[in-house]
Amino acid sequence: MSKQFVIGNWKLNGNSDQIKSVLGAVAQHQFAAEVGVCVPFPYLALAAETLKGGSVQLGAQDVSRYASGAYTGEVSAPMLKEIGCRMALVAHSERRQLFAETTETAALKIRLCIDAGLLPVYCVGESTEERNAGKMQETIATQLDAVKDLPVDQYTIAYEPTWAIGTGASASPGQIAEVHGFIKDKLGNGARVFYGGSVKGSNAASVLATPGVDGVLVGGASLNAQEFVEICKAAR
Repeated sequence: MSKQFVIGNWKLNGNSDQIKSVLGAVAQHQFAAEVGVCVPFPYLALAAETLKGGSVQLGAQDVSRYASGAYTGEVSAPMLKEIGCRMALVAHSERRQLFAETTETAALKIRLCIDAGLLPVYCVGESTEERNAGKMQETIATQLDAVKDLPVDQYTIAYEPTWAIGTGASASPGQIAEVHGFIKDKLGNGARVFYGGSVKGSNAASVLATPGVDGVLVGGASLNAQEFVEICKAAR
């Protein structure tokens, strides 16, 4: 059985002092699971230095769909790789909802990550309206088109029901198991599927024990060193 993976997503939060204190505290621990953190672009270099020599991996919260060129404001996969990133989130639900990220754009980003030697963590999930309309599987199946021609060992999937992100309401173990099973059926049992959606210290153990869960994507709780360590220790 492969190790589970816990990834913290700091979103648009943090400062230099927090990078040093929170990541410094997390880096002092040894975990049975794989652990990574995705911090805002300005702090990636500082985070890389803070985590240097430890087992906690560094990741970015987004990546450009371009490898290089006249694209002001973009950050490419090779650039992220060069400064020490091991992974990048792709098409997080907030990117889809607020910044018009599409499955087609995500497919470009995923391939550039793979070419640069980064692990793409590709986010999929349905809205409340899509779930209530019985379109959960249809929505996720369409999103999975971005990786349909890729070997499953080159990427990971993060299932994030948008109705559970930042709301404090996590999907139930039954709902998680159902969707993770569906995704693995579509991609093959070798696919690694994480759950993201209001994961915190109080529910991490039950989420991680759910069949088909290969890891978790943690939002706000990853900003608290003690709570994030608790979540990491719950993973096997």
